[in-house]
Amino acid sequence: MEYYQARTMLLVIFIFPALVECKVRLYNFRVVLTNTTKLCSTKSIPTINGKFPGPTIYAREGDNVNIRLTNQVQYNVTVHWHGVRQLRTGWADGPAYITQCPIQPGQSYLYNFTLTGQRGTLLWHAHISWLRATIHGAIVIFPKKGVPYPFPKPDKEKIIILSEWWKADVEAVVNQATMTGLPPNISDAHTVNGQTGAVPGCTSPGFTLHVESGKTYLLRIINAALNDELFFKIAGHNITVVEVDATFTKPFSTDTIFIGPGQTTNALLTADKSIGKYLIAVSPFMDTVVAVDNVTAIAFLRYKGTLAFSPPVLTTTPAINATPATSTFMDKLRSLNSKKYPANVPLTVDHDLYLAIGVGIDPCATCTNGSKAVADINNVSFIMPTTALLQAHYYNISGVFTDDFPAKPPISFNYTGNNTALNLQTINGTRTYRLAFNSTVQLVLQGTTIIAPESHPFHLHGFNFFVVGKGLGNFDPDNDPKKFNLADPVERNTVSVPTAGWIAIRFKADNPGVWFLHCHLEVHTTWGLKMAFVVDNGKGPNESILPPPSDLPTC
Repeated sequence: MEYYQARTMLLVIFIFPALVECKVRLYNFRVVLTNTTKLCSTKSIPTINGKFPGPTIYAREGDNVNIRLTNQVQYNVTVHWHGVRQLRTGWADGPAYITQCPIQPGQSYLYNFTLTGQRGTLLWHAHISWLRATIHGAIVIFPKKGVPYPFPKPDKEKIIILSEWWKADVEAVVNQATMTGLPPNISDAHTVNGQTGAVPGCTSPGFTLHVESGKTYLLRIINAALNDELFFKIAGHNITVVEVDATFTKPFSTDTIFIGPGQTTNALLTADKSIGKYLIAVSPFMDTVVAVDNVTAIAFLRYKGTLAFSPPVLTTTPAINATPATSTFMDKLRSLNSKKYPANVPLTVDHDLYLAIGVGIDPCATCTNGSKAVADINNVSFIMPTTALLQAHYYNISGVFTDDFPAKPPISFNYTGNNTALNLQTINGTRTYRLAFNSTVQLVLQGTTIIAPESHPFHLHGFNFFVVGKGLGNFDPDNDPKKFNLADPVERNTVSVPTAGWIAIRFKADNPGVWFLHCHLEVHTTWGLKMAFVVDNGKGPNESILPPPSDLPTC
C-alpha cells in the first residue's frame, strides 16, 4: 500500500512478557491554491497538496497519526478529523475557535492523535468558513494486523467521495451572504471523486469505477458536501451496507444509500452482472421548500472487457423529496452488537436535554432588508468567540464563554405546528453546557417548522453516540421512550434529524475537553446552529485532557 506523501515509523515498546507494536503515520499537508477546471470554467481553489479531493490518510487501529499542516494561502485554516474520537487530545480536533485558533498564512501546526478503538472510514475537512468545499479527503482505518473484518473479505477497496462544486469562488459566496443577510447561492453541481460527469451545457467524462466480473469490492463512500444530503445508486446493482461512521453494522442489502454531509458508509459490491457499463447516480434529497442544487452527478461502473462506446445501463434516481426512502434506510441501520463489537448503550441518563433546532430572523442594520437569516438551538444563536473555547477552559480564562446553555427550550410551543405568529428573533451568545466526566447524556434533537422545516444532519465532536429513537412531529417524553431501541441502535457521529421530526441519541461523556455540536449543513453552522459541551476532567491524569502542544496556534 502506498501512503501519500507519508512516512511510517515503527515503534516497538517492550512490555514484559509481550511485545506491543504501534506505528506513527506521518503526513505533510500543504494548503495551496490550485487552478482547477470544472463545468467548462477555471478557478483557483484552496487544496491540500494540489489535490481535489485531497490525499487519503491510511492507518490502523491503535496507530498514532501526525499531520504537519502548513498554510500557504491567504486564508486562516484549520482541519477537523471528522469522527476521530480524539481521546484527551482535543487540541487536535480542529474546529476554529472551539479547540484551536486558526493556522494563519505562513504558519504550520502538527496535528497529533491516536486512533483508539476505531476502524473503518472517516473523513477530514477544513473547519473554518466554507473552506471544506475543496479542502477534504478520506481517512481509512484498517483493523489491527491479524484482525479480520466481521464480513466477507473484499477483493479490493474503492474510495468514493461525494461533494459539491460552485463556479464562483466559495468564500465570495459566503461573504456575500453574510453582507446581505440572505441565504447563500446554492452550488452548481455535485461531484464524484472530484468529477461532475456530464451536466447541461458542459460535457465531462466523469468518474469511472472499474470492476472485474466475480470480484467483491468494499466501497468506502463519503459525503463531503457542504449543504446537501444525497442519494447514491448504481444501476442494476444492490450493495450490502456493513459500516457507517467507522462502526460496523448488521449487514443489509439495498439499491440506494442515503448519506448526509459528514457521514460515511461502507458497502460491499459484488460485480455479478453482465459485462457492460452501468450508471452511478448521486442526487440530492430535500423534502421541504428550501432551495437545493438539484443537479445529479453522473459516474459509471465499468466491467473489465466492456466494449468501447457501449451504451450504459440506466437507472432512476429517488424523487428529490423521497422521505420514505431516507426513513427506510435509517431504520435498517443497526449496531453489529457482537461479543467483539458490543453496543454499550447508556441505560441510565444523568443529563436529559431537549434541543429545539431551527432558523430565525434577527435585525441587521447593514443587511439588504434590515434583517438577516440566523439559526439557533433552544433559541440561542451561537456567537463564535475570538479565543478558542478549549484554551479558555484549560487556562480558566473568564469572559470567553458561559456554561449556562439551556437544557430545554426557554418557551414551550408546538414545535412542528403552524408557527407563523411566533417571534422569529433569537438570543445571541457563546453558551456551553457542562458535563461531569463519565456522566451519561440523552439528547433529543427536535426539528421545528419556524420559517421552514428541514432535515438537519447533526455532528457531535469527540464522541460516538447511539441513535435510540426517531419520529415525526413533536417528541412525546411519556410514550416515545418506551419505543427506544436500547439493544442494538446504530452507533455513529453524524445523524439526520427528520424534517419536522426528532432524533434521540445517547452517549457517555468519557472524553474531557470542549466538544462542538452543530448542524453539518455549512449554511446553518454559519448562521449559528451550533453549541458546545464542556466535559470536565475526571480523576487523575488518565481522565484529564493532555497539556496543549507548544506549537498551538495563537489568535
